[in-house]
Amino acid sequence: GSSRTWSSFWVGLDGFGSNTVEQTGSEVDCVSGHAKYYSWYEMFPAFPVNFSNPVSPGDHFTGSVTFTGSGHFTLVLKDTTKGWSHTIKKSLASAKRASAEVIAEAPSSSSGVLPLTNFGTMHFTNSLVDGTAMGKAGGVKITMVNGSGRAKDSVSALTSSKNFSVKWLHST
Repeated sequence: GSSRTWSSFWVGLDGFGSNTVEQTGSEVDCVSGHAKYYSWYEMFPAFPVNFSNPVSPGDHFTGSVTFTGSGHFTLVLKDTTKGWSHTIKKSLASAKRASAEVIAEAPSSSSGVLPLTNFGTMHFTNSLVDGTAMGKAGGVKITMVNGSGRAKDSVSALTSSKNFSVKWLHST
């Protein structure tokens, strides 16, 4: 369609109940019916930094964000389909380290949450928190909803305490 939509898939620390986020992932945005694929990292409140490597539909990624002490983090994103990877070492003294996250979402802008791109179904596997399966570490399922409470996505149950899928339902 002619509308602009966005969707982001990432792993990271913080964001749930905190005002900092240390994250890395991929994104597909649609502009005038054309998809734009890319990958990035972010140490919010700083702006995201895009990687220059190409990303294509169906690429498989692995990612991790590790707190290494004293406000230091290592962010790793690998496109296992294309064979490229990035390891970023950054500091964020204000990081809250309040949550660990594996996310499919509609990103936000200064005007609020953006319309969600129809990404089909995204599969997340081997989701770990400190080496423990996410479900055994107290994982919480979150479904995106619009202002009226209508679900924008559907999140499956965990399998093996570490695998799940997110299915697109609505843009807004």
